[in-house]
Amino acid sequence: MSGPSSTIVNLALPDLAATRRLGAALSRRLAVGDVVALHGELGAGKTELARAIIRAASGDEDLTVPSPTFTLAETYDTPQGPIWHFDLYRLDTPEQVWELGFEEALAGGVSLIEWPERIGPLLPATRLDVTLSITQGEARVAALAADTAWADRLALLAHEVAHG
Repeated sequence: MSGPSSTIVNLALPDLAATRRLGAALSRRLAVGDVVALHGELGAGKTELARAIIRAASGDEDLTVPSPTFTLAETYDTPQGPIWHFDLYRLDTPEQVWELGFEEALAGGVSLIEWPERIGPLLPATRLDVTLSITQGEARVAALAADTAWADRLALLAHEVAHG
């Protein structure tokens, strides 16, 4: 999602701890109705980032957050409202997302979506896109892109992640 109305922030994540800090910082800026599309190849850290967001939002750093690879969707009740974690890798058709509670998630929760390209045009246009790229070992680069509605939140997030 790039273009004249988008905000793009690139963050270096030198290790897993940095990815977790990004997740915690993101969790503090999410509100009901937000959609976060998590992009990246297998092993890029999408699930780890989602876990960090969910654990920070729940206030429980030891919360068990399984990958929804086989269940396709998991829901977590947090003080910020419900967080839905979708892993759409195994969808056969985009329309199957509706069977997973997607409409409910969009209306009354935060949606974290791994493999969002699997639902094509059903992916909401108003969202935060996070693309994780492996650089070396545990090091990643996170590219965050969103429309102008996210501009202030992204500026604050970038400052927090960069300065601890």
